[in-house]
This record gives sequence, structure tokens and C-alpha cells, in this order.
Amino acid sequence: MQLADLRDRRVAVWGTGREGVAAVRAIAPVGPASLVAVDDRQNFLTTDWSPQLAALAPLHTGPAAFDALSAADVVVRSPGVAQTHPWMVRLRAAGSRVTGGTALWMAAHRDRTVGITGSKGKSTTSSLVSHLLAAAGRPNELGGNIGIPVLDLPPAPAYVLELSAYQCADLDDSPRVAAVTSLFPEHLDWTGGEDEYYRVKLNLVANGPAAVVVHAGSAAVLGELARRHPGLPLHVVGGEDSFHVRDGVFHLGAAPLFPRSALRLLGAHNEANLCVALGVLQAYGVDVRDAAPALEAALGAFAGLPHRLERIEDPSGLTFVDDSLSTIPQAAVHAIEAFRDRPLTVLLGGEDRGVDYTPLRDYFEAATVPTTVIGMPDSGARLVSLLDGLPLVTTYVADSLVDAVALARKVTPAGGVVLMSPAAPSYGRFDNYAHRSRVFRQAIEDSAP
Repeated sequence: MQLADLRDRRVAVWGTGREGVAAVRAIAPVGPASLVAVDDRQNFLTTDWSPQLAALAPLHTGPAAFDALSAADVVVRSPGVAQTHPWMVRLRAAGSRVTGGTALWMAAHRDRTVGITGSKGKSTTSSLVSHLLAAAGRPNELGGNIGIPVLDLPPAPAYVLELSAYQCADLDDSPRVAAVTSLFPEHLDWTGGEDEYYRVKLNLVANGPAAVVVHAGSAAVLGELARRHPGLPLHVVGGEDSFHVRDGVFHLGAAPLFPRSALRLLGAHNEANLCVALGVLQAYGVDVRDAAPALEAALGAFAGLPHRLERIEDPSGLTFVDDSLSTIPQAAVHAIEAFRDRPLTVLLGGEDRGVDYTPLRDYFEAATVPTTVIGMPDSGARLVSLLDGLPLVTTYVADSLVDAVALARKVTPAGGVVLMSPAAPSYGRFDNYAHRSRVFRQAIEDSAP
């Protein structure tokens, strides 16, 4: 279903955040028979429904707004509307047509689109793909879960989309080239369970992609793809016959491309992200060997994403690191590994969604260097209790992020690193990960000696 298919139909847009606003603005010019907006909850994500928006789509709020949804021929839900929402269950049972803005857009743009998803690594990989495609002479627009909602994207010869499970769930079309960076159980409250999370995540590749790029080290991805979507045109990177790192050099098969030092991002996980990005370029038609000099130069200008292993130097000699984008234990493990050669204090904890923190305990249990861990609300105390008894881990619990920074200054040796890699979402205490980062930076400044 494309936007044009909504002409002369009754349409309800469910959600009034930026995705809902983008949907209303994109659907109204098509000429639906009627267009309404629905917001069943009011919170900090809610957009002020201006008179201009109300003129396009009158707003229905509260419990009675379900009537507006059930009366529609098509419901366009925002990504925040969970699979498990009671109204979603009722709409599905009634046979209502439910889709999303990303699905409407993808139906018309799939042949020019790269779509990237994963439980971790998707933001960095998407940004690398967009950056390197441009360097190889392929102008493109970056959007989706990162940057601009897809329905607000301007016309372009190519598109690179970072897609969450929420955005993948309603897709009826796969992009020309898809990549899946990793799979770990996440957002289980939204999907209703691990199996459903994997299903909606891999819906990205369920509808005829020309190529699917996966790293050889992503056993969970390869296993789930084999189980759910056998016969896909897989491009597996990370092995000796494809893109890989050997002896400090990125290679394509036996051919050297450029030194590892060209990639300014820390960690083996970012080496894997770049291998996936190069695989995407190749699948999209870029001759990576010929483009290697241009790609190497472009990597020198790629500093990474804000709030992803972002260094903050401090007059005290400590290095603070903002990794607020870390919302799962596996992401925190990769961040910790990147600094294992220096004295390290890790700030962990955030919204407690009952995530299994066993991967963090397993990592610290096998560690050979001492680490200090400071637990932050709300999940920090539970996480710290899981680390009790590990001989190389010293633990504390702080009442807030601000208190955790002040404590870290006291307990981190000179020349050490204070890493905020929460392994949990920001909601509950902060508006979003960027708000958490601002509080972190302000706490660093305020606590400076």
C-alpha cells in the first residue's frame, strides 16, 4: 500500500509525535475521504496539535478515541504504538487494516533504498553507509529512526534508512539492499515476547530484497534468517573471502583496502560495523576496490555519532565517555571492551524493563582486569546485585546520574576512564538519550575540581 492508495479512504493517524505529524502532512494532500488523528495518551512526546494540524486532521484523544480508529478504513500507527497495545489487539481481531508511515513510504521507494536494522550497531552502520555512499559518488538522504522521519525525506537518488523493530513491523516491501547488524532480545514489552521481536525485526527482509548483508560473527542473525527466511540472497561479510580486518588492515578477500587506523571509531564492534557498511556498498553496486582511496579519505572525516562512545576530556586528567545510546547489556559490553587497557569506572542503569543483565555478569566474570561499576536508578541496584562476589569488580550504587559522576571522580584512578554506558533506556528519569547526555555533561562540568 502506497500513499496514493489512501485517496478516497477514511484514514486515522494514531500518534501525535513527529512520525504522526509527518504522516498527517503526507496523507492530507492525497485526498482521503476523511483524515483524523488519534492520541490515546498525553506525555512529553506529544506534539502540540496546532490549528494548522487540526485543520488537516481533527484530533481525538482519550479512551473514546478508539471509535475513531475502528471507523477508519486504514489506521496509520506511529512507531510508539506497541504490538501489545489493547487497541491494536482489538483492531487486528476486527480485521482492520493497520500500517505505518515507513511502510507507506517504502512501497514507493524500495528500489532506491538501503534499510538497516539490528539490536545494536544500526545507527553507526547506517551513518557509515550514508557517508561512504556519498564519498563514492552516490548522493543519498539518511533518515528513519535516525534523523528525518521517512515521510519528511526530500526527493533523492538514493536513501539510507535506520529502522527500528517498530518501523519494520508493518513493512509489506523490503528495501533493495537490507542489512541486519545483530539480534538480542529487546523491546519485549512492545512486541510481547522474544519470538515476536525477532519476527518484526526480520520483517525488513521478508518481502524480496535484492541483497541482505550480515556479519559472519552474528550467529543469532544467521540462525534466525535460516529459520524464518531460507533462500535469501545473503552477502556474509567478516570472513576471509569478503570484507574483514587482518593485521591492522581492512581487506576485501586477499586485497588490502586501507589501514584500520582510517576508522577513527574504537572497538572491534565498529570494525564489524564498517565491514557490514562496505558489504552494503558493494551490494548497492559500488566498486569498493576502485573507491578505496575515496572511502579511506571519507573515514578520516567520520567522527561517529553523538552519544556513542563520545569522549569528553577533563582538566583532571580523567576521560569521560558519553555512550548514552547504549540501551542493552550487549552494547555496554562492547563499550567496556574498547577501554579495557585503562583504569575504568562504568556507570550502568536506567529504565528497568526487566532486561536480563546476565551478559554483563558473564563479561565481568571472565574479565582479567579490575573494573569499578556504579549503578544508577532505576535498574542499577538490581544490576549491581548481580555482580556481587566477582573478585575484580568493585561496586557502588548512586541515587542519580549526577551523584554517580561525583562518585566516579573520587574512585577513578588518575588517567582513568569514566564510561557512561547505561545498558538501559533513558525514559523514566529523562526525556530521551540526548537529555541523559546533557545531564551527564553538566554533571561533569559542575563536579570539576
